[in-house]
Amino acid sequence: MLLEDQRFLSEDIERLESAIADRIGEEPKHIRERLNRDHQVSGFLTRIQDQSKRLLEIYHDAEGLRTKEVQAISTGDPFEEFYKHLGEIKDFHRRYPNEPVENLERAYKRKAPGEGESATAEVDNMFTGEEAFGKFLDLTTLHEDYLNLAGVKRLSYLQYLDSFDVFIPPQCPIKRPDKTTDHYFAYVGRLAAYLEDFLRRTAPLQDLDRLFSTYDSAFEAAWESDSVPGWTKDTSLPGPAAPTTEGTGEGIWCPDCLKEFKNDNVYKAHLSGKKHLKAAEARKTNSSANGSSSAPNPSPVHQLKERAIAEREFRISKLASTLSSERVATRINVERKQGMTERERQMELDALFAETPSDLPNAHDSDSDSDSSEKIYNPLKLPLAWDGKPIPYWLYKLHGLGVEFPCEICGNFVYMGRRAFDKHFNEARHIYGLKCLGVTNTGLFREITGIEDALKLWEKIVRDKRVEGGKGEGVVQMEDAEGNVMPEKVYYDLQKQGLL
Repeated sequence: MLLEDQRFLSEDIERLESAIADRIGEEPKHIRERLNRDHQVSGFLTRIQDQSKRLLEIYHDAEGLRTKEVQAISTGDPFEEFYKHLGEIKDFHRRYPNEPVENLERAYKRKAPGEGESATAEVDNMFTGEEAFGKFLDLTTLHEDYLNLAGVKRLSYLQYLDSFDVFIPPQCPIKRPDKTTDHYFAYVGRLAAYLEDFLRRTAPLQDLDRLFSTYDSAFEAAWESDSVPGWTKDTSLPGPAAPTTEGTGEGIWCPDCLKEFKNDNVYKAHLSGKKHLKAAEARKTNSSANGSSSAPNPSPVHQLKERAIAEREFRISKLASTLSSERVATRINVERKQGMTERERQMELDALFAETPSDLPNAHDSDSDSDSSEKIYNPLKLPLAWDGKPIPYWLYKLHGLGVEFPCEICGNFVYMGRRAFDKHFNEARHIYGLKCLGVTNTGLFREITGIEDALKLWEKIVRDKRVEGGKGEGVVQMEDAEGNVMPEKVYYDLQKQGLL
């Protein structure tokens, strides 16, 4: 029944177009929902292409079956043909009674969050925690692979983020003969595959196949013109000993170590070093493996391997330039996380994965709703700023707002942060609490938060004042010839010293 297949495919394409229009009409605010929408739309577009190919095959009717079916309906008895097809349908369902029927109306309908659709499960499993739904790159494993290569310098992760797409000296310490090893070939292959896969996951609606084809065309043109950086033909094989003026032209050049020496004594001492002997042996081995150091062209297998490695390096450079914004964001994120503890990193990761569409403001709210009425997502319970939004987490940590300072005098009120705690000693709540305890001189009770401590301190102050008052009443006052009044003891001391 080709006509029924034709009708079914046409209906399927129309419903797919309607489903795409429903999803494109709204812009999700959360990156997870946006990625989920883009991947759904990408799947719908792929299905439209497949269904359109099947529909075109029916319209082309290479075997003439559709024409025969149309003639059978139009020329013969229509009722006879109708009952014939009806009998075939009944016979099919009699043989397969549990055959499910696909409901196109509900197949592509967008379900509400309350209907139990786990739409984001695929997106959650698509990215690692370090990638944060496509915001950052996760090159930790590739960084370890790079450090395991022969002849590389020890780089930190931040340094690797800045130089993973640089393959020419002096930034890249790997020499051209060392790039033809299997380990390096596998490394650049994994790096190119990761960047390409990351771009496909974060931008499913872009025509990436066309973008990658432009990379291939650009590499073909550069390879034919011998302009691929680091893979020009004049450095394809190690040649004979270079002249002494190679390099800057001012010193002595060592062709084995590819290093220039400006002092003749240093150069002679270098010739007996282990590093030079090892480099000379490696150069000799490479020359013998290629037949002769003066061979005009390398073997075809060696050329194909160099071409494959050069193509991967070229693609990595292009992909890195395309993902430049994510690369900068990754560096900033790594620097920020280096100042956080493991517990803070885990809290941030949990908060990222805990965000759900219901936690965010509803996109269907009317324009008349004010910003203050929208629900603010605040999983870490951060204090609100002047605009009603949570303050940044780094500011929260800077002021120590996560530390609690309880005060028993203020009725067990808890102050968040040292600044608020120090400030409250001069506020009305604390002063009123001290006056209720009978304390009149509140300036001496700073840093005192317990009722028992405050009462003991006040009793001691009162007792000391009474003792000082009692001593002052029994003091004998003396007056010198000039009329200066002083205690008796001081008067006699000054008199003995001859000062009066």
